[in-house]
Amino acid sequence: MTIGVRDLAAGEQAAEQIAPASGPGTVRAAMLDLADQTSVRAFVEAWRGPLHILVLNAGVMASPLQWTKEGWEMQFATNHLGHFALATGLHGALTAAHGARVVAVSSVGHVNGDVLFDDINFKQHPYDPWAAYSQSKTANVLFAVEAARRWASDLIAVNALNPGRITSTRLGRHIGDISNGPASFDPTSTDVSWKTIEQGAATSVLLAASPLVEGVTGRYFEDCNEAGPHWPGVRRGVAAHAVDPQNAARLWQTSLDMLAAAATTA
Repeated sequence: MTIGVRDLAAGEQAAEQIAPASGPGTVRAAMLDLADQTSVRAFVEAWRGPLHILVLNAGVMASPLQWTKEGWEMQFATNHLGHFALATGLHGALTAAHGARVVAVSSVGHVNGDVLFDDINFKQHPYDPWAAYSQSKTANVLFAVEAARRWASDLIAVNALNPGRITSTRLGRHIGDISNGPASFDPTSTDVSWKTIEQGAATSVLLAASPLVEGVTGRYFEDCNEAGPHWPGVRRGVAAHAVDPQNAARLWQTSLDMLAAAATTA
């Protein structure tokens, strides 16, 4: 098992915590900064052998406006483009596994907005941290839809999921920096929709390893079940814009174009 991390020291500590359950030497940490395409390429180039399970789990939420060196808005760059470059770069290793699974961690926040194709990087539109987050989480689902279609013949299953609202993580660290975040974001709340880290990881584990979803691909899950359509006013389900096949194909090509343009100026 390999954990891709920005903080190698913290990653090695996590690997040591996991190792007793998996066996000595079975878990390692490797440097991977998804906001840095040089880091992503280095990780891909260093990979050896087949890859059976790839969980795209990194994320930043509602951060102040930042652009990467390529000029990409940070949430889209991290939550989608970094994962897209990683998954497509490892496509050969996934194919070699003869039955690989890719799991894209999205969010119920995707229901709040589609991808802003005419201004993904918020160079013309006023920046809204929640709109940027929503488009990046919609992109996670659209990636699963199109990758499932493209990679079906390679026996690669690709699904997306909403893990739920998780306590005790650093994902919400930026919420205190902005004024328009959801007032309900309170880790001490007794709201039953809050989950522990283990509960939040359950749907990812299901999609990554359970025989119950063998052969399932291109779907969106929540609470360890395939989600139904989203209904206005309900914070559940998958929005129609996130599973639209035309949007999915458009995002795939847009992502390829953005990566290609960045490579020529690197």
